[in-house]
Amino acid sequence: MHFQFPEHVQQLQRRMRSFLDDEILPHNAAFERIAAEGRFPTEVVEPLKAKARAEGLWNLFLPGLREDEPGTRLSNMEYAPLAEIMGRIPWASEVFNCNAPDTGNMELLHLFATPAQRDRWLVPLMDGRIRSCFAMTEPDVASSDATNIATTIRRDGDEWVIDGRKWFTTGAMHPSCKLAIVMGVTNHEGDAPKHQRHSMVLVPLDTPGVQVVRNVPIMHHHAPEGHCEVAFTGVRVPLANLVGEENAGFALAQARLGPGRVHHCMRTIGQCELALELMCDRALARRAFGKNLADFANVQDWIAHSRVEIDQARLLVLQAAWKMDTLGNKSAHIDVSAIKLVAAQLQTRVVDRAIQVFGAMGITPDTPLSYLWSWGRAMRFFDGPDEVHLRTIARHELARAKERPGSTAVYLRKA
Repeated sequence: MHFQFPEHVQQLQRRMRSFLDDEILPHNAAFERIAAEGRFPTEVVEPLKAKARAEGLWNLFLPGLREDEPGTRLSNMEYAPLAEIMGRIPWASEVFNCNAPDTGNMELLHLFATPAQRDRWLVPLMDGRIRSCFAMTEPDVASSDATNIATTIRRDGDEWVIDGRKWFTTGAMHPSCKLAIVMGVTNHEGDAPKHQRHSMVLVPLDTPGVQVVRNVPIMHHHAPEGHCEVAFTGVRVPLANLVGEENAGFALAQARLGPGRVHHCMRTIGQCELALELMCDRALARRAFGKNLADFANVQDWIAHSRVEIDQARLLVLQAAWKMDTLGNKSAHIDVSAIKLVAAQLQTRVVDRAIQVFGAMGITPDTPLSYLWSWGRAMRFFDGPDEVHLRTIARHELARAKERPGSTAVYLRKA
């Protein structure tokens, strides 16, 4: 066992970090200024995408890349440290065509698309010519139990008819977003198994009956690409727009989620590293009560706790990535729950400490910290709330204990 990335991954890390520092960071202020005006900064992002692709920093996330597809084929383990670097600037991942939810949608289509679906949707997504969104969460049901999803998808002749309301549909307001992957109920029999009732269908966003109702703010922050409420009213698409098999939506969702959670968690770790760096620089530069903040024991404790917690989280995420690469995504489902739980809670802790060291400046737009804290807090909901992951992990541990009843009795002191 060793903990050093292969040389080709280390080279990609260096190239990625240089591109971030030299090409993306100088445009960050312009991106934020345009986004604050309420529109997506296409004029900032598109030229950078062309540069990233020309430099071979493109579609790095997809282990199953074929020879005829653009990008660099990397395992989950090899991609993870690159996602960490991208996370330092929240919009950077799109520059490398590695942004959510497109990465998950591309993985889904890569696994299950028909040849016609591949040509119409996957190829332009992989080329970065369009973007997509994923419509699963609903405002009217408790989406922590996804079997509650109520959007209906019914057959009518040679078409699916979709009715329902979704929200937190990330990317639906992006000017290049052309496709929604919609999950809804296709098996309407009352006695159907609850995990065999839902399907996914491909819905072009310009289909009649699709309405982007609003961009839902996250902690009063409006993302320029949108976390949108979307209404589907009598939306009709061909039967050929079904993704995979009918009533297999849950299996498809699980196939989509595993690698995506590694991506999210490693970007979070990159943001926590940035917060720690900012905290240390501020602590060394700021004086109060006759000495630097770095000389106060409580600030030193915050820095030390942050350091070890970030490193612990990174090792856990890399373990999950390794397991997916070596044993398959399904074998890592407990690990994936664990990293999602750990990373989301890590971000709010580390960023909160950094905000405290900055004082009131930390809650203003003069630093990225308030945004990073807000995103960390939101992360404790998306892809499943903390409580769902805690229950998943606990049930796994209890199931293991049931397989060895009484095995710990030998460790108990007898009267």
